[in-house]
Amino acid sequence: MTDHSSSASSIPPTGGDDKPPRRIRHWRFAAVFGVIGLSLTAVGLYNLIYPAGAPGPIGVLMESLTGANPHPVHLVRPRARPLSALAQLGQQIFFDPSLSQSGQQSCASCHSPEHAYGPPNGLATQLGGAHMTEVGLRAAPSLTYLYRQPAFSIGPDAPGGDAPPAFAQVATQAQGSPRPAKVAGAPPAVTALIPQGGLFWDGRSNTLQDQATGPLMNPLEMANTSEAAVAAKLAKAKYANLFKPLFGPYILQRPGLLVAEAMSALARYQVEDPSFHALDSKYDAWLEGKARFTPAELRGYRLFNDKTKANCGGCHLSQPTADGLPPLFTDTQYEALGLPRNPEIAANKDHNFFDMGLCGPVRTDLTKQTQYCGMFLTPTLRNAATRTVFFHNGVYHSLSQVLAFYNQRDTAPGRIYPRNSLGGIVRYNDLPVKYQSNIDTTDAPFDRRPGGPPAMGDRDMAAIIAFLKTLDDQPQPQPKGEAARGRGGARGFLDALPVVKPSLSFANG
Repeated sequence: MTDHSSSASSIPPTGGDDKPPRRIRHWRFAAVFGVIGLSLTAVGLYNLIYPAGAPGPIGVLMESLTGANPHPVHLVRPRARPLSALAQLGQQIFFDPSLSQSGQQSCASCHSPEHAYGPPNGLATQLGGAHMTEVGLRAAPSLTYLYRQPAFSIGPDAPGGDAPPAFAQVATQAQGSPRPAKVAGAPPAVTALIPQGGLFWDGRSNTLQDQATGPLMNPLEMANTSEAAVAAKLAKAKYANLFKPLFGPYILQRPGLLVAEAMSALARYQVEDPSFHALDSKYDAWLEGKARFTPAELRGYRLFNDKTKANCGGCHLSQPTADGLPPLFTDTQYEALGLPRNPEIAANKDHNFFDMGLCGPVRTDLTKQTQYCGMFLTPTLRNAATRTVFFHNGVYHSLSQVLAFYNQRDTAPGRIYPRNSLGGIVRYNDLPVKYQSNIDTTDAPFDRRPGGPPAMGDRDMAAIIAFLKTLDDQPQPQPKGEAARGRGGARGFLDALPVVKPSLSFANG
């Protein structure tokens, strides 16, 4: 007989299964889920530490959690090099107060390096003239970030490199054209209607050399009476011999050429010295993935670019160009904002006087193009938090006041403008009524009505200011030698000034 007892025990019973015991199955499931969990945790931690590698919606989430830019870029900056001999000469000229009629005012007096090459004080307009008692018409603009400023034009560039038509001709053709909307995040609208580019608040100069020449003869600024007077001062300057190796041994005997070459040196200094376009703000570092926003800064950044809220980015472009150039926070176009009149400006004591920007009184070639009356250049917002004077007429002295203007101009105009003898609100009181249709009333936040909700709350505005502070350049090292001794001009002189004499001449941008 065959014994089946041993073999029978090795045969599974009918209806049995071949699965491992339950305890082993649970362990395997736990191991699989543990690996998945660890992987997700590792990915999450990696994205938390390096949010730049996070895709799409995860990047937005990581940006919110960490304040880092989930899509960093490489910014193309001007190459830093030692100043050329021409630029070094320009630096000496920039800080030289002896070139003014008063002997107390240099370029740096109104464009202080310690204040981002803007005004060094809270005056609405700077003082100048032969005795430093004359009052300018406009606030001194910053000289920073002009290295990419285009020449003044109206409408698109001429095709095929043709010479552009006369401004008056283009402007006349543009009359009646619809005004393009300005929306944060959208490409800047450039049509035949929109002037753009140029230097000063009204774009009347196209080169830094031409821009530098104007204040020398302006009676409210450096107040020289002639080009020959400027040349005589240059010939006596401590740096006069620096002209000869650059322009020849007889340059000091040729007044017209001497002044022209001095201004070319001044322009080269502004182009070559990195302090005029440092591009080293926290925002630049954030764009390149090298810094993180605080929660307030990130919220302000998003509000800045929210087309339904502040919509600042509609005019102050915040994104790098397609080829990696850093944003300059301006579209270099012109806007009529309807600012309140500033009684601190001497010229405004005449109730019939109006500063209308592109159509006069300083600029004279577009006076008949009334569709531009009240328009002024959109400035860069880089280093705006360092300023104490804002807009072309210096009517506001803090970022809080600036944002309140944008927020309340249309919703609570009684807080912005004065009232007449009958108690009525005098809106847009710094522009004649017949030109007030030029004022922007369509782009956010100017698309609201009196009594309606403002675009921004107090917390929103505080966050935007926090973001604007990230646009400040890092402090620059102070120059030494003659350049340092030439600084300041009238700065220490301001407290001892005599009574100011009102004037209707024009200066400061």
